[in-house]
Amino acid sequence: MKGKQVLLTGGTGGLGLGVTPAVIAQGAEVTIPYRNPKDVERLKGIISPADLARINFIPANLEDEASVEKLISRMTKVDVLIHLVGGFSMGKTHEYSFYDWKQQIDVNLNTTFLACKYSLRSMLENGYGRIVTVSSRGGVEPAGKLAAYSAAKAGVIALTKAIADETKNTNITANTVLPSIIDTSTNRETAGAENADKWVKPESIAQVICFLASEAAKDVRGAAIPVYGNV
Repeated sequence: MKGKQVLLTGGTGGLGLGVTPAVIAQGAEVTIPYRNPKDVERLKGIISPADLARINFIPANLEDEASVEKLISRMTKVDVLIHLVGGFSMGKTHEYSFYDWKQQIDVNLNTTFLACKYSLRSMLENGYGRIVTVSSRGGVEPAGKLAAYSAAKAGVIALTKAIADETKNTNITANTVLPSIIDTSTNRETAGAENADKWVKPESIAQVICFLASEAAKDVRGAAIPVYGNV
């Protein structure tokens, strides 16, 4: 990805702490939207000063269309979109609030749509693009108490596959990865660390994402790739 302009959403989050260094190592010029300045400082703590020079941090709300449009307009172009933003909550369907349902759709599916919509416009204009979204194992293997999350992540798969079909016969690809439980500090705190050695590492997911975002994956379109670890 040397010299490519990469929009990396969620680059300061738990998964992003594994993905961002890997993308930077590929030689990319990276734009990372953020909402919490503390997350930016946490990421800066693991990136060298030389590599930080290739990262542009821009405040943005990815659930707001005008904010996403403005974010992407500030980039000269978008060669690669890597969309990591998402969120997780659970509860039995008959007890789950409609507010929480809508929130899961917003953070997981609607952010993906908006990021893809405006990135794709730039890619079509410039004749090149790589879109990599992050769905979940829950998107293909729904489980009890995960109705909202699974529905939203299934939507991410469908959206990505639809974009892949729309961009046939172009130099634009769209693919998604399906992690199981990711070994992040947040997941260790909420789920306990007893089985964390079996969870998939952010760095492992990063390697799959970097391949899909590269020139080498020009013939991979509409794939939904499981990255489950040993769970």
